[in-house]
Amino acid sequence: MIVTLTVNPALDRTIDLDSPLAPGSVHRASSSREDAAGKGVNVARVLHASGAETSAVLPLAADDPYAALLDGAGAIRAVPTSAHARVNITLTDGAGETTKINLAGGQPDEAVLTALVDATVEAADGASWLAICGSLPAGVPADYYARVVRAVRERAARPPRIALDASGAALVAVLSAGPEIGPVDLIKPNEDELVEALVELDPSRDSEELLRAVAADPAGETVRLARELVPHRARAALVTLGGDGAVLIGGEGAWQAGIPADVRVRSTVGAGDSSLAGFLLAATAQADAGECLRTAVRYGSATASLPGTALATPADLPTGDIPVRALV
Repeated sequence: MIVTLTVNPALDRTIDLDSPLAPGSVHRASSSREDAAGKGVNVARVLHASGAETSAVLPLAADDPYAALLDGAGAIRAVPTSAHARVNITLTDGAGETTKINLAGGQPDEAVLTALVDATVEAADGASWLAICGSLPAGVPADYYARVVRAVRERAARPPRIALDASGAALVAVLSAGPEIGPVDLIKPNEDELVEALVELDPSRDSEELLRAVAADPAGETVRLARELVPHRARAALVTLGGDGAVLIGGEGAWQAGIPADVRVRSTVGAGDSSLAGFLLAATAQADAGECLRTAVRYGSATASLPGTALATPADLPTGDIPVRALV
């Protein structure tokens, strides 16, 4: 069982236009689709499509149309709330441009936040992994994910390994709480989010300087920076690097994997979530670090090759070789 927690779910509405977007004009849509999203739900959808047993914890209002889109996410553990899921609108046009309009979601009250913690502890007891994913709604304290980690580790009789896919203050709060709650088993930032976290931990550092160093040597510099966090703040880090693939840094080494040659990128929406799902699938199967990284890149690349907000299924996985090399 792999459990996901999504505190800030979203309904993704994608509209394909038959001509370039022109502000102030009337446009005709060639197609549209709606998907249940939010990072944890995305991870659950990819896992479920691959045959994994999943349980997705999220707040959900009884009259929210979002509920009808959750069929592909596996078992749902819904915490009642009055707020509907936020809506993200994506416009894609004939010129290949993508325009996103993200609406604000409702703010869960303390009763909902407490119920989410309780539901996560119950669902995660005995699971192999808990994946805590995505942004926090406005008004939710930045240390909420640290609160979830603490509760799971203190209250679950058989606590799972914990993966965290968050950024900004929510990520930093968990990293900072490491000495108290123990390091999470995996963090999954991209290179920008990694740099952002390091600068928040040490504001004397120059983010532009760090990003220039990463751009000059994506894999090597990312590994060097991640080792400032691994293993004392997080036991491992899976850092996605876009077209440069991904790196995995653990207490016993670091590895790099590139993008398969047969992949043509069409949309990066959900690619990072799919990478995490691929990693969790391999880790649950007791694969070694290199194979976990390879599977993460295969799933992330598959989603990147699909249009709009579509997520990878096993039928979409690229067949090209994904070389993995150990890094010093």
